[in-house]
Amino acid sequence: MDYGALKKIYQEKYDKEARVFRSPGRINLIGEHTDYNNGFVLPAAVDKEICMLAAPNGLNETRIFSIDENSEVIFNLENYKSIRINWALYIIGVIDELLKASYKLNNLDIVFTGNIPMGAGMSSSAALECVTTFTYNALFDLKLSKWDIVRISQAAENNYVGVMCGIMDQFASVFGQENAALKLDCRSLEFKAYPVNVSSHVFVLVDTMVKHSLASSEYNTRRIECEEAVSAMKKVNSEINSLRDADHESLNDVKDDISREAYKRGAYIINEIERVEKATKELSNNNVDCFGELLYETHRGLQHNFEVSCTELDFLVEQTKKMSYVVGSRMMGGGFGGCTINLVKSEHVEEFKEEISRKYLEKFEIQPSIYSVKTANGTSEIN
Repeated sequence: MDYGALKKIYQEKYDKEARVFRSPGRINLIGEHTDYNNGFVLPAAVDKEICMLAAPNGLNETRIFSIDENSEVIFNLENYKSIRINWALYIIGVIDELLKASYKLNNLDIVFTGNIPMGAGMSSSAALECVTTFTYNALFDLKLSKWDIVRISQAAENNYVGVMCGIMDQFASVFGQENAALKLDCRSLEFKAYPVNVSSHVFVLVDTMVKHSLASSEYNTRRIECEEAVSAMKKVNSEINSLRDADHESLNDVKDDISREAYKRGAYIINEIERVEKATKELSNNNVDCFGELLYETHRGLQHNFEVSCTELDFLVEQTKKMSYVVGSRMMGGGFGGCTINLVKSEHVEEFKEEISRKYLEKFEIQPSIYSVKTANGTSEIN
């Protein structure tokens, strides 16, 4: 990001200097659909970010300019709910949460932009919320902790935007560390950083460019099916309050009492929670090939047991098995479209991009978008 060029744009737009803040997108290395089952996830912040420039303006109105949309919204701290432009809701949602919590705010002039691909599973919305909360915290000395910033940003998306996301995206954006992934316990919210020792490899995301209509409805169905399995096991063992507490023996004990779907969902989640544990050990020991195999295992689980993959995602993963320079691949995110995450030997990244693009285009007549990413530090001010 060219922060100097952005400062010039701000100066030209609002005729003053601004402070500069940034918040990264994220990838989730492993641990898919485990968050709402009180399990573990292993996200990492990446070197794609939202950048926000802001300064108090002394006016009775807030002005926000989106460089990417070439669009401006203007409102005051009483009538902000009248603004319904989609990109502005993520920022206004944060303002709403801060005002509801009785924090003292004044009006700002804001310019922002980003290089996080929209809809590619890198959580651009969380990054925008986090950089907004961080900006208001810095400019008005709100004395928010990092966890306050995470929770306010998540609440903005839940309560104002209306997306019932978990806490992982905002957590990774704020707490991210360069050269590390963060193993987050979704029940206690305790976390630990693990080194990502893959210097001879690169994480590459391949965007299918599709999003099937099943995504939202099937997401809710999966949650219900997981709860069905837990409910049956809890009748046998009162200490099982989530799939985090279960093992295969407990699940098998109730196999005849639950639907086939609930059994399969439970089996996947129990395995996936175990895989996150294994993955941290493999990464710490620089066992890249073993870590890559865990990615393939996760995809098989998501494809056959959790059943949230799709033809396009399965095709992309299957093609990598024919490429000796790819050590692991899986679908990333909620499912039914979006990206695959691939671990590719560094010297073969361009070859991989060309080959996977050609094969995908031949099969689906769609040109995929492809992004190489590196781990990055969390939300911060640029000095």
